[in-house]
Amino acid sequence: MAASTAALEISNLHAWYGESHILHDVNFSVNQGEVVTLLGRNGAGRTTTLRAIMGLTGARKGSIKIHGTEAISFPTYKVAHLGVGYCPEERGIFSSLSAEENLLLPPVVSKDDKGMSVEEIYDMFPNLKERRASQGTRLSGGEQQMLAVARILRTGARLLLLDEISEGLAPVIVQALARMITTLKAKGYTIVMVEQNFRFAAPLADRFYVMEHGQIVESFASSELDNKMPVLHSLLGV
Repeated sequence: MAASTAALEISNLHAWYGESHILHDVNFSVNQGEVVTLLGRNGAGRTTTLRAIMGLTGARKGSIKIHGTEAISFPTYKVAHLGVGYCPEERGIFSSLSAEENLLLPPVVSKDDKGMSVEEIYDMFPNLKERRASQGTRLSGGEQQMLAVARILRTGARLLLLDEISEGLAPVIVQALARMITTLKAKGYTIVMVEQNFRFAAPLADRFYVMEHGQIVESFASSELDNKMPVLHSLLGV
């Protein structure tokens, strides 16, 4: 793979929380403009992989290249400055601020991209426009999830790490999030998703990596999905 097309290249990645060795020699890459999904059971190491990319685990060793820049030793803010946005499972909406104040909170951090304007975000998320004056706590779970993703789009991030964004949400909201990912992909964003909801992830992803015990145990393109279903059933129970 040419270095110029890879948004993210991970090689021989190990990561720890304290004494616990969580990631064991993880290797995968994501091309510019691709949607890639990390599949696996709870505890397989998928969220830790996203956190390791952002510098949010304990010790790390190996290689994490973001648009060709080695970032294994970077603190979190420097990773963000490379144009990486992380949407954690817990969302982190500020309850005392309105939806629009939450949206305006993060600064533009990418050198290469000025970030989406508020108008562009409201075009993509009409719900947020309607609720822009509502307090963070008064938003539904789905609206909070949309806001959490929208907030990182304001920063200029073009490589998005999304952790379980569909979890626990109503089907109509999950459909809206799927449309959002399709729109972002069309705009050239690169997306790495951790997803438990296989039905949500399957039609969106270009490629899949399956994790087990802190390692990648299987990888395949979306075109191979039908043939891989028996393997996925045994690994994931899907």
